Amino acid sequence: MAVPKKRTSKSKKNMRKANWKSQARLAANKALSIGKSVLSQSSHSFVYPGNEEEEEEN
Repeated sequence: MAVPKKRTSKSKKNMRKANWKSQARLAANKALSIGKSVLSQSSHSFVYPGNEEEEEEN
């Protein structure tokens, strides 16, 4: 089994953890933004199937 030859410094560990958390934060913000646009029905970036009853009435 491979083992590291030297100990990883705290700063490198903290940089990796901060990068991982920032990526998660960006993904969460993007998902929230997409969800808000779907609920407000102002999304133009993707096709979202609406209620079939509303389409039949129009």
